[in-house]
Amino acid sequence: MDNNKVYEMRLSKIYPLLVNKAVKKGRTKEEVDEVIQWLTGYSQEELERALEEEISYGDFFRKAPEMNENRKMIKGVVCGVRVETIEEPLMREIRYLDKLVDELAKGKPLDKIMRKG
Repeated sequence: MDNNKVYEMRLSKIYPLLVNKAVKKGRTKEEVDEVIQWLTGYSQEELERALEEEISYGDFFRKAPEMNENRKMIKGVVCGVRVETIEEPLMREIRYLDKLVDELAKGKPLDKIMRKG
């Protein structure tokens, strides 16, 4: 899929997919929200507002209050591509979130997902 199509998709369409992926594996919506907040710096209220406002997925990341510095520690493969080698910065940020949700769905503890040591 072309990057622009991903950037133009609505957060409100992608968010339930992220939550469902984790919930099907025994995790919770709250854990997904916590991971999103850790990565982007959004508060719970700001995340809920972004979902209500129909913000695009690209703008959700472009307008993130403060991308977590430790996100650069996220390594691995998502959709057959190593996240750390993605050259386009916005797509890399999006794939970081995909990778974090993958880790959550695989049962990894939140402390490890959020690179807390």
